[in-house]
Amino acid sequence: MKILLLCNKSPYPAFEGGPMAMNSIVNGLLDAGHHVKILAVNSKKYNVSIDDIPEDYRRKTGIELIDVDLRVKPFKAFTNLFTNKSYHVERFISKEFTNRLIEVLQKDNYDVVQMETLFMTPYTETIRQYSKALIVLRAHNVEHLIWERIAKGTRFFLKRAYIKHLARTLRNYELSAIDKVDGIAAITRKDAAYFRKYCATTTIDIPYGIHPEEFHPEYEIQGKPQFYHIGSMNWIPNEEGIQWFIEQCLDPIVAKVPDFVFHLAGRNMPEWLKELKNPHVDVIGEVADAKEFVANHDVAIVPLLSGSGIRIKIIESMALGKTVITTMVGAEGILYDEDVNIIIAENPAKMVEAVRRINENPNLAVEIGKAARQLVEEVYDNRKIIKRLLMFYEQIKPTSKISFV
Repeated sequence: MKILLLCNKSPYPAFEGGPMAMNSIVNGLLDAGHHVKILAVNSKKYNVSIDDIPEDYRRKTGIELIDVDLRVKPFKAFTNLFTNKSYHVERFISKEFTNRLIEVLQKDNYDVVQMETLFMTPYTETIRQYSKALIVLRAHNVEHLIWERIAKGTRFFLKRAYIKHLARTLRNYELSAIDKVDGIAAITRKDAAYFRKYCATTTIDIPYGIHPEEFHPEYEIQGKPQFYHIGSMNWIPNEEGIQWFIEQCLDPIVAKVPDFVFHLAGRNMPEWLKELKNPHVDVIGEVADAKEFVANHDVAIVPLLSGSGIRIKIIESMALGKTVITTMVGAEGILYDEDVNIIIAENPAKMVEAVRRINENPNLAVEIGKAARQLVEEVYDNRKIIKRLLMFYEQIKPTSKISFV
């Protein structure tokens, strides 16, 4: 089967959530023996040089990077207030990308064109015009819900009003776009249920997958547990959650656990964190090897207040046998059992209690980590997930003699 992936950023290198989710699909389809072609947006914010992508990856995927200017332009952002168009989506519409897409579709007959994230759906009509392929939206989030949550948490009324406008126009666009595709592969069951509520398009949940054998848990804590967070800090929900944790939870935690240190890793640390002078927050920044960083720490704290989709770093921490303390928003999309394979701490008081309890009983962290690893093996093995995706393609395709599985 021939599959064309349209990506809002390059799947390689897989250093943050979106590329990691896309890359797991790419590698899974290739391992299953299918032909994959990648056409990806390349922006200044997430810029990749084609020469930095391994030759083997380029050969297998035929990956092409198309430069698109995604920078927020103040004048266009302001004038968008007087339209019903989504400024989030409009930024991804590119003549250069459209032209190259047409050339690619004219050159090969694809069985499936999979659009990674809502932001690639402006190209739906072009695909219909130049191809008979199935069109699948791989929904990494319910995008407008992220911005609705951010708006609720924004204090300055003018900024809140503008974010509400962005959320409203994005919602209108999103609910329109999901009716125009042949299938939706949402990344969580909750997101899939949301889409089913608002459209008749056939929808399935296809979570982020890993190869469990590539993660080697040790299930051992030396002395007191070391608490950590790892995630790209240019994603607004991550920064918002860390700010909430530091402002609302840190001092009460230190009052109960005086030697508490929060080890904070990730790309694009904001200046306020780089300049933070607090002995209980170790701001590390980007690390060379995320797996090694997680392996060298014990308990993940993921204090998310907004967002949608699945938290890839949570899945990878669980694969390494780590206890994860997170909010209900952070745990959305994960098939967890509370206090069995994850700890839910919905407010500062619960966050303080969770840290205190784990700090005083490291063996509890080991037991929860073991159960977390078992969950990953049962649910998040990428080979099982790719089989479900291929069956989904089969389910939504028109009657023909071609088998996708």
